[in-house]
Amino acid sequence: MSDNAYKVSVTWMQDREGTAQTPDVRERLFFSAPPEFGGQPGQWSPESLLVLSAASCFLSTFLFFVEREKLTLIGYHSDAEGRLERVPGAGFRFAEIVIRPLVVVESDEAVQVARRLLEKAERACIVANSLKVPVRVEAQVEALAPVLNG
Repeated sequence: MSDNAYKVSVTWMQDREGTAQTPDVRERLFFSAPPEFGGQPGQWSPESLLVLSAASCFLSTFLFFVEREKLTLIGYHSDAEGRLERVPGAGFRFAEIVIRPLVVVESDEAVQVARRLLEKAERACIVANSLKVPVRVEAQVEALAPVLNG
């Protein structure tokens, strides 16, 4: 059993805005309810932070497996989206979170290894495994195109 604990402090500022801090990070994070729920535009919302948590945990988990497998990673970028649904009598909840990574590796042989590691990361991601909402990964893996001498 792990005794890891992750602590944050949240303080209300005004209207539907607040700040968050954690002992390990110096900067405060400013957040608001999303504009569609009466919050301020241009700030992180709890909803966007939840999607970020899933996407960043997936990347961290994937990188763990990449390092362990000694796979040379050329690039990684993902977009992630959380879709809300209205539940009669219960308000809104997330229907799903979709993470769409684009992984670039150095060779066609590495593409298969990267796909296998993406599947492992999807099964092992702590945040995704802790959520009630389904988290789906739609990965794309590409080999770096060789540079041809002309």
